[in-house]
Amino acid sequence: MAIQANRLFGAAAAAALVTIGAVSAHAQPRAGATARGSTSSASAARDVVVIHAGALLDRPGRPPRGASTIVIRAGRIESVRSGHASPSSVAPGARLIDLKGSFVLPGLIDCHVHLDSDKAGAEAQLADVTDSVPKRAYEAAVNARKTLEAGFTTVRNLGDRGGVTLALRDAIARGDMVGPRILDAGSSISTTSGHMDGRLGYAEEMHVAIPHENLCDGPESCRRAVRAQIARGVDVVKIATTGGVNSRISAGVGAQMFQDEARALVETAHLYGKKVAVHAHGADGIKIALAAGADSIEHGTLLDDAAIRTLARSRAYYVPTLSTVNGYIERLAANPRAYPPEVKAKIEWRIKITGKALRKAYPRGVKIAFGTDAGVSKHGRNADEFELMVKHGMPARAAIAAATVNAAALLGVSAQVGTLERGKRADLVAVQGDPTRDVTVLKRVLFVMKGGRVFVDRRPSSQR
Repeated sequence: MAIQANRLFGAAAAAALVTIGAVSAHAQPRAGATARGSTSSASAARDVVVIHAGALLDRPGRPPRGASTIVIRAGRIESVRSGHASPSSVAPGARLIDLKGSFVLPGLIDCHVHLDSDKAGAEAQLADVTDSVPKRAYEAAVNARKTLEAGFTTVRNLGDRGGVTLALRDAIARGDMVGPRILDAGSSISTTSGHMDGRLGYAEEMHVAIPHENLCDGPESCRRAVRAQIARGVDVVKIATTGGVNSRISAGVGAQMFQDEARALVETAHLYGKKVAVHAHGADGIKIALAAGADSIEHGTLLDDAAIRTLARSRAYYVPTLSTVNGYIERLAANPRAYPPEVKAKIEWRIKITGKALRKAYPRGVKIAFGTDAGVSKHGRNADEFELMVKHGMPARAAIAAATVNAAALLGVSAQVGTLERGKRADLVAVQGDPTRDVTVLKRVLFVMKGGRVFVDRRPSSQR
């Protein structure tokens, strides 16, 4: 019954996204925000575009350049030059985009989002059983657009229901929808009663109706769970080795998976060439994930010295997701009863402890990649994470590198994005001010280009 329901969910999501795509293709851009890209033709994408940047951070981790010219052809970067080259000297009829008053840097990357929802707590629990999959599809499309308009041109979506973001990923890649490039994990995997068990908090009589093919117990079961996601066409696999803050169960945030289960999950994903993101709060669950060969640790709230040493020696990245606390604080301010008691107690703990692990991990050489857990925090406000990373010990330049070169390396897309170099996709953003000195300017992007197409242009009309 649940398998049939999942198939129906996938069909409904695809139908909803076809409808959204038809609407999006005919919609007018919203004032001051958007989307030449949503209406530009294929021939326009082949035009040569010349961008004059006032300052340019083409390779985060290195010092910014001064006045620079970026030449774009067919959606990819052809060259980066010092100074402001005349468009006519580049190519006859080249189109000029004047960003001489702006600081230009690569399109930003968020390694941890959940595009299909902006709800949490009791509201999210109710939505789980009242919102249709087509409604989730519309919500995911809205959130994807918000994310792109905030300057995030690539995201890793770590879990949804019904295949909504798998369908959205493909629609965006075809050009039918407006949004960031998506790498998707499908349904996240945990053990029964683990963090990804969607039945937690519901009456036992309802359990049979709630999909739970993403759960596994024992190595063989866990291998099958990964293969089920591979069959759906996922780009990455997400698992949970510990409990979660939002788990509707009073079982804490320690390990909830055995080592042989974690090893079976990771080895099977790697067998198919898929990286593994691991939700892990407690140090015991972090160590289980690292011993299994995890590619990233998400949250890592209780990283201890031993786990930090192991993480620093490994090839894995740490994705802190600090801005989850913003979502918690705002929802509780609006409604002190937004979360059930067993969840609220964990939230209060998370608010107090957030940032301490990053403050210990960064100076000890742990590789950091940017991720927000947007969906817990609000979509479109992904750049709030930068301010928290700096607050908790990272220099602004390192935080920017985490959202560009490091994030691209974690996602396995460094050949395509993360820096502004010849042959890479023309994904870039522009801001007013120098983010290497004041990272908060990234909350107010003026200009967003993805794949050579302009999706946001908030410059004064006199500069266009």
